[in-house]
Amino acid sequence: MELDKKHWDIVVIGGGQSGLAAGYYLKKMKKEFIIFDDNEKTGDQWRQRWDSLKLFTPSQHDNLPGMQFDLPKNSYPSKNQMAGFLGEYVEKYNLPVITNVKVNSLVSRDNLFEIDSSAGRLTADKVIVATGTHPLPKIPSVSSGLSKNIYQIHSFAYKNPESLPEGDVLVVGAGVSGIEIAVEISATHTTYISGKPNFHIPEILFKYAGKFFWWFLSNVLTINTPIGKKAKNKILHGGGPLISVSADDLTNAGVVSLPRVTGVKDGYPQLADGSVLKVSSIIWATGYKPDFSWIKMDITNGTGWPINKRGVSTTTPGLYFVGIPFQFGLTSGLVGGVGRDAKYISQQIFRN
Repeated sequence: MELDKKHWDIVVIGGGQSGLAAGYYLKKMKKEFIIFDDNEKTGDQWRQRWDSLKLFTPSQHDNLPGMQFDLPKNSYPSKNQMAGFLGEYVEKYNLPVITNVKVNSLVSRDNLFEIDSSAGRLTADKVIVATGTHPLPKIPSVSSGLSKNIYQIHSFAYKNPESLPEGDVLVVGAGVSGIEIAVEISATHTTYISGKPNFHIPEILFKYAGKFFWWFLSNVLTINTPIGKKAKNKILHGGGPLISVSADDLTNAGVVSLPRVTGVKDGYPQLADGSVLKVSSIIWATGYKPDFSWIKMDITNGTGWPINKRGVSTTTPGLYFVGIPFQFGLTSGLVGGVGRDAKYISQQIFRN
């Protein structure tokens, strides 16, 4: 699809699951809109992840509005299956996605949004930002002091154990990605993991109490409940829960758990207990940080995330967000949870 106009009622920036879910509801409401995806092909943001990656929620909780995953219950989609699912979703609903378009800046001027992109300049009455929960890999500053002989990579760029040099490996960060990668690497390398694992949600809850448990995650752990507000603060500052993996998986795989990395000594990582670990490779599974610097307006708070109410900007009329962590509840950051937020945002646009 080509960009054939210079002004649109609505522009959706981001062609992942959040942007596509928003597109689904906008189309149902017969709105004029366009979706920009900076990838070459729909779903590429999933294809670029490590080879063995699977979603950590089972297929029955990975659906998008109007379309279910065609996989057996309690199976876990691979990254390529997820990518293919997004492509099929675009085709099924004929969503107006333009790929290979990078948005360089967004500014509000004279009651319009001006968008500077690789496809040219255009304007819009309203904008939905759906750039996802993982916009920018976060690497601790201590990395710059490490020996140049240590191979360093963020988990986002990790592919497989064969892509690592010979020698011992340290995975920094004990979230879902860190644990999955450490367990995989342990088959071919002596592997260490640094950091305290987050709280664990047993897989059995999804398998045998799936509907109720998903309801609990979706409707109790929200910004409207005391327990939800507490969970939001914990997740935004400490990372999400462990789903599909646990600290026991590390033990069973022979991965050595260590305290967190606090500094550098003689070019090697120094741990909180004062010990120094000499490794050949370090994988930084240290999460991501928001990057809205391309939005040339004062729209963020101290966390770097947008100031909003359920995805509606409270600083800039006409600006909306889908897919930010805990936008309404814990499931806002999961594939199966973006539909509710997208529906709410589309309703707000329709009313305004």
